[in-house]
Amino acid sequence: MTTRIALTSGEPAGVGPELCVAIAQRDLPCEIVCLADRDLLAQRARLIGLPLTLHPSDSGVTRRTHERGSLGVCHIPLVTPSTPGKPDVNNSPYVLALLNRAIEGAIAGEFDAIVTAPVHKGIINDAGIPFTGHTEYLAARTGAPLPVMMLATADLRVALATTHLPLKAVSAAITVELLCEIASILDRDLRSRWGIRSPRIAVCGLNPHAGEGGHLGDEEVKVITPAIARMRLSGIQATGPLPADTVFVPAILAEYDVVLAMYHDQGLPVIKHAGFDRAINITLGLPIVRTSVDHGTALDLAGTGRADAGSLLAAIEAAVSIAGRTRSSTRT
Repeated sequence: MTTRIALTSGEPAGVGPELCVAIAQRDLPCEIVCLADRDLLAQRARLIGLPLTLHPSDSGVTRRTHERGSLGVCHIPLVTPSTPGKPDVNNSPYVLALLNRAIEGAIAGEFDAIVTAPVHKGIINDAGIPFTGHTEYLAARTGAPLPVMMLATADLRVALATTHLPLKAVSAAITVELLCEIASILDRDLRSRWGIRSPRIAVCGLNPHAGEGGHLGDEEVKVITPAIARMRLSGIQATGPLPADTVFVPAILAEYDVVLAMYHDQGLPVIKHAGFDRAINITLGLPIVRTSVDHGTALDLAGTGRADAGSLLAAIEAAVSIAGRTRSSTRT
């Protein structure tokens, strides 16, 4: 059965719409249903000089293989016309409507996975709508108690214990219970969605040199080490706490399937340096499959045609692969 992917076009003033146009030019191993304003897609295609045939998506049982230069569209109208590089708070409800439609379709089985183009969190909040990020929004809409953000390249996976928090709030947020729950999700999803029989998890410390035995902070002694002990008692192959400045050395990375970083900027700079144009964002712990690009709206590139669609292509390919394994594990 052809895998059907819901592709949200994201912030209309950003690069999301033209990345959707660019991806339509590729050979894809799935059916793409782009959630967007169809006129926005047509306008952006003309602006960047790419051919594009749009057709209404058929959400019925029959699925169609992707054809280069065409795009199935689930039309959701903009609130107000959009100009590349100039986001408008009035279109924030439109951005969330794209997400809501994708989530509803994925829960109902209409879509096998969701792939998201970037949104602008600041603009959504400026519209008076509290919005922390895709990860938290998807969890709230699907009733998932604990979403886990993981970024990945072909050779590296980094998951986060905390996501969009101020640095001063990280220490208080990290608890033994939280770390054990995240490790359980990592262990389960790496088995079912990646086919890794016994996932090996490298757990980072929070402080420099993993706290130096308590001399540079006591979170490792009081929280992280006890959490790792509990993980291992439950059968999870967790090791640490490891100093974050050495865990990413290739010889050490080769011993693990995923690195669990304590906060956003502890792990993400490394993976973006390792493969910015091919890294993807995957939300674990959800009842649906969701992947995304690893970059933002790139307002300065919007409308120029210079935005690289590599991360979006990788996100789509990963979504197809994960959705296939998820179906197989469900059947067995």
